[in-house]
Amino acid sequence: MRPRNLGRAVGIGVRVAGRIAGQRLAAQAQSGAAAAQTQAVQQGTSSAVPNRAAGQAAGQFTTQAGRGVSRGIGGFLRPFRRVGGILWLEVTGAIFLLFAAVFALRLWQDWAGLRWNWRALEIGTAVVFLYLGVSAFWRSRRR
Repeated sequence: MRPRNLGRAVGIGVRVAGRIAGQRLAAQAQSGAAAAQTQAVQQGTSSAVPNRAAGQAAGQFTTQAGRGVSRGIGGFLRPFRRVGGILWLEVTGAIFLLFAAVFALRLWQDWAGLRWNWRALEIGTAVVFLYLGVSAFWRSRRR
């Protein structure tokens, strides 16, 4: 399976799971509201107050469920975030080291033909990219 198709499959799966969870939460909230209304009818009270109480209870339940789902997803994605950060640092470090190598090679080949200001610019650029590449790998190692 190609990475693009994998992302699409995961995205569709997350949307379907979210829709199913939302439907279950709505069903539980409706059953709670129906139970509160049945209790109000049995007690002979006004239907407006129990409906408001049932709506507030359903809202609190939905909020708590949403918080639980967000904590669960955050806990599931935490290791991937760490690994993704390390991988990002290593990829950017490799790219910076590649640029440093290109500038150093060009400097080596054209040393005699370059004026001193262009030499300084090439040396500075190679050193900056070398620093960025090494520091990216250093930071990924520390993680």
